[in-house]
Formats: sequence, structure tokens, C-alpha cells
Amino acid sequence: DVQLVESGGGSVQAGGSLRLSCSASGFTSSMAWFRQVPGKEREGVASRNSVRERVYSDSVKGRFIIDNRTAKDTLALQMNNLKPEDTAIYYCATSHRFHSSPTLSPSDFDYWGQGTQVTVS
Repeated sequence: DVQLVESGGGSVQAGGSLRLSCSASGFTSSMAWFRQVPGKEREGVASRNSVRERVYSDSVKGRFIIDNRTAKDTLALQMNNLKPEDTAIYYCATSHRFHSSPTLSPSDFDYWGQGTQVTVS
């Protein structure tokens, strides 16, 4: 099995920045960040496939960016201009499967981290 270790969550004022990082042990192909608030479905935020193509949800496009300079088993998400609606638990996910295009669908991922809280006030 793949283990995922997340770091970088916290509290910040609106307009601020945070950087999330996720390290995977074992073989990975695609990696992604999802987020979830109580009572809502898990939402795909940003994803990278095995050839380092990236995709972002419309809600974060232009504000969040995956740092593609990291090792293949690490997914770093730089979150800028944070808004209160970005408040959620953020989960890292990975899959062994090859995705020809990066995907934000939870069903495309097999392993999940414990989650890290991001609070924007």
C-alpha cells in the first residue's frame, strides 16, 4: 500500500497564502488534492498525472498552482489569494493507474491521506 503524509495546513487571513505538501511512499502515478467541508461532497482541487500535466478546478484556477519542480512522489500546492470559501479539510490522493489526462474525479484515486485543515477568515 501507499502511505501519504500531508503537511502545511493552518489558519490564514483572506488574501494570504499557504503551501500544502504531500509525500507518498511507494509507486505513484497521478497525485491530487481534494477538499471537503461538512455536508458537502469531496471536491477535486488540483491534480497532476504521471507526465506532469496539471488541471485545476474553476474555483481555484489562477490562485492555486501545483509546483512541478518537486520529485514525482511529492505534490506541493501553492495556494495564493485565499478566500473564506477555501476553508475545508484538504486531502491528498494518489493512484497507481495511468491517466492520459489529469483528473479531478475521486473515483480515479486509490489511496488517501488523513487530511489537513485549512481555515481562511
